[in-house]
Amino acid sequence: MRDLAELRKEIDEIDIQMVKLFEQRMAVSEEVAEYKVAVGKKILDKEREKRKIQAVKAMTHSAFNSHGVEELYNQIMAMSRKLQYQRMEQQAVGRLPFVMVDELEKKNVRVVYQGVEGAYAQQAMFEFFGEDVNHFHVERWRDAMEAIAEGMADYAVLPIENSSAGIVNDNYDLLQEFDNYIVGEQVMTICHALLGTEDAELSDIQTVYSHPQGLMQCAKYLDENRQWQQISLLNTAVAAQKVAEDKDKTQAAIASALAGKQHGLKVLKENINFSGQNSTRFFIVTNQRIFCKNAGKVSICFEVSHESGCLYNVLSHFIFNNLNMCRIESRPIADKNWEYHFFVDFEGNLNDSAVKNALRGIREEALNLKILGNY
Repeated sequence: MRDLAELRKEIDEIDIQMVKLFEQRMAVSEEVAEYKVAVGKKILDKEREKRKIQAVKAMTHSAFNSHGVEELYNQIMAMSRKLQYQRMEQQAVGRLPFVMVDELEKKNVRVVYQGVEGAYAQQAMFEFFGEDVNHFHVERWRDAMEAIAEGMADYAVLPIENSSAGIVNDNYDLLQEFDNYIVGEQVMTICHALLGTEDAELSDIQTVYSHPQGLMQCAKYLDENRQWQQISLLNTAVAAQKVAEDKDKTQAAIASALAGKQHGLKVLKENINFSGQNSTRFFIVTNQRIFCKNAGKVSICFEVSHESGCLYNVLSHFIFNNLNMCRIESRPIADKNWEYHFFVDFEGNLNDSAVKNALRGIREEALNLKILGNY
């Protein structure tokens, strides 16, 4: 049996040769990139890579080594593609599909939000644009997206996730569906109250209305009052409006204290959401492909083939380009069982070379890619 030090020395010598050969291979890959750019050939050639994998596996002498070589060459070819994407991006001629602006126009604009007066979306709008902004409200989130798509409003304010209840699924789907783009975000601290009519007491309550996430965020408090019927409505402020209009002291709404004040309701119980750190992130959306020069977060949506390793290959572009991924979500694709749209937020600006390189690679290797915005 050979000494461990001797074995490690031999491995070191082999590694020197492997690194040298790897660098030679990557140098050839650069020439391949130049050729493909010159003739307009796509970087990814799946059939060529499959044939190459089968060829190198056939050179091995055990099942273990065959599988290991397959993994090794998948990584080597992925690195080769990334280098080629980088060289292709450096030589690319053209303009960004998004226009950079110094800052967003917040005066002389019209803003739409979903709900009624007193909705958290209205508060988020006031914090982002100021309370003097020209605004109106609609019944559904889809109505808000249609309003900016049709030019009835310049911006829409949409909730996208809550720190306690998670993502707003419908709005992720709308971002993928509409040609509208994220240009800002506003994080609102959520403080729910139980609201009733002026003559109501806690002992009178039989039915509680709120948005589904409002009910979810107050689940611990509601579990202490299981005799109450819980009914979901489109918006927390809509719930407050209903209780005010019905004038029924057996009804209560979970909404903001502001909504209660605007609709003439009494606060029966304050701070009933179970998390003291409860907050909701709202997107500011427009129909213009613009981004601010100081934008620091990019949101994208893409779809990949339903094959092993495809999602990993796409996400590896963030690692290779040293980009910090903040969030990934998936939403099922209609009429395609077990296939999904993936939504990713990552740090960066569309003018950054690393971002351009990553988006180039993702666009080439995903089935489709949509840049949702830079904000």
